[in-house]
Amino acid sequence: MGNTFVEKILGAKTGSIVFKKPNIVLTHDNTASIKGTFQKMGGEKVADPNQLLVVLDHNAPPTNAKLANQYQTIRDFVTEQRIKNFHDVGEGICHQVMSYHAKPGMIIVGSDSHTCTAGAFNALSAGIDRTESAGIWKRGKTWFRVPESMKITLKGKLREGVFAKDISLWIIGMIGSAGANYMSIEYHGDGVKTLSISERMTLANLASEMGAKNAVFPPDEVLENFIGNKIENGIWADENAVYSREIEIDLNEIFPLVAAPHHVDNVKAVSEVAGKKVHQGLIGTCTNGRLEDIRIAAEILDGKKIANGFQLLVIPASKKIYLQMIEEGLTEKLMNAGASVLAVSCGPCLGTGQGIPADGYTVISTANRNFKGRMGNKNAEIYLASPACVAHSAISGEITDPRQNPTKDQYPFVKEQSATNEISTDENRRQNGVWNYADVDNLNTDQMFAGDLTYKILSSEPETIIPHLFKGFDENFAKNVQKGDIIIAGDNFGCGSSREHPAVGLAHIGVKAVIVKSVNRIFYRSSVNQGLPIIVLPEIVEKYQAGDNVAVSLEDGTIQINDETYEFAPLPDELMEIFAAKGLVNWIKNN
Repeated sequence: MGNTFVEKILGAKTGSIVFKKPNIVLTHDNTASIKGTFQKMGGEKVADPNQLLVVLDHNAPPTNAKLANQYQTIRDFVTEQRIKNFHDVGEGICHQVMSYHAKPGMIIVGSDSHTCTAGAFNALSAGIDRTESAGIWKRGKTWFRVPESMKITLKGKLREGVFAKDISLWIIGMIGSAGANYMSIEYHGDGVKTLSISERMTLANLASEMGAKNAVFPPDEVLENFIGNKIENGIWADENAVYSREIEIDLNEIFPLVAAPHHVDNVKAVSEVAGKKVHQGLIGTCTNGRLEDIRIAAEILDGKKIANGFQLLVIPASKKIYLQMIEEGLTEKLMNAGASVLAVSCGPCLGTGQGIPADGYTVISTANRNFKGRMGNKNAEIYLASPACVAHSAISGEITDPRQNPTKDQYPFVKEQSATNEISTDENRRQNGVWNYADVDNLNTDQMFAGDLTYKILSSEPETIIPHLFKGFDENFAKNVQKGDIIIAGDNFGCGSSREHPAVGLAHIGVKAVIVKSVNRIFYRSSVNQGLPIIVLPEIVEKYQAGDNVAVSLEDGTIQINDETYEFAPLPDELMEIFAAKGLVNWIKNN
């Protein structure tokens, strides 16, 4: 048997645990919080300053004095630690900046879930949380579980009016937002050669919304042309590699798509929702803020005007792209059409900075998430689409097919969507110390802890997190949760960003365990790092009835529901040591 990409780069077979020193450790605005955690671990000097890449982007420029002071703290830390790879406000969104640093064969980690974007450069690139980032600063290394791999073979070529964003949404709708959970996605086939590096970055970026650890593209001639020289350290899978799942997609069959509210796998053909009134558009973010994306939008808008009352925001992904926009006259075309071109930042994507929608607004965006409240207002709805679809919709004021001769399509992989995951204030989901969310799938980090609070409250300050826990989902939780409580929930628990605040808060309260059908990869690591046990046992979730008595023994590997006892594999000694130390910070400090 041959080896997959990830087996080759990590030097071990699927399922193995290996320790590696990443080539790059990416952090952004959360560097201020990571610094606090690093110091709690006993850190004084980072193990390897050349390993670090620090980018200020999520709140750039800062919108209040507290954020501005955090930015200055980061600048001081960068100077003190002699970190060379620092990109200040306005230089770019971190994943775009990464494109100026990533190289084939690298191992890259970052304290952001969309770190997987760098897989476009034939690198193993994966998101981690803040605590783990601090641990690497101190020790230089971290552990990797060699994931199962999924092979996606692309054949053919996209038709006019169809884009990389549509490919990503096609796949996400097909397999679901947890369909590639903890997997490494490899893109193969002749269709890959038709995709530019910009388009590959879009597909790699959205691997996070499939639950994947990473996505990766081959070290081919397209990448060589982009880099400008011959690739020497490229890595690719053997022809006889073994995959957990294989999918083949004919690019010629794909048509324009949207992800409808309030989940990224709620995929529909644009023609199914065409005519839906929209109030705001966003073109940019780490998913679609590249020059190619903005060129497409500018040509569509050239000589036209956006609809009355419509607000169109355009945010280039880097300073370099912004300057190219000006040089090519794209900025003028966009602004003459009525668009507002904003400073380089993540901004409205996560609900910080400019561009938060009003109550009742419907937004069409090129971003990567459309959770309720994602853009800073839970009373708005977000559709995700390609830059071309957003531009056409801005002109008409309603969702519009970007093709010249649209056809009436129907997306073939429609799934039954779970409820909007919001519990009324008169519901009490806590009985006998158990929070019953067994019927809730896709409980995401935005609902657990709002995105616009991420930089107002540092994750190294757990007491300040607790009052906000689950506020976007269950108003009763933060008021009533107690030490020793157990949470029972459905599939894909903790999906969304790499935000570790929920795990920090739950662990600090002393929640005994979280029992789920399945869990997001990064949230699982965050929970381990905070000393919060996550137990994946679908049969327990299905068996549990409201009011049952539940007892968990991590040491024995047992869960008792009333008089019945169920066994699960006892946790490894290393993890039990972290739980006993009440988290990775104390474990590293003590070891």
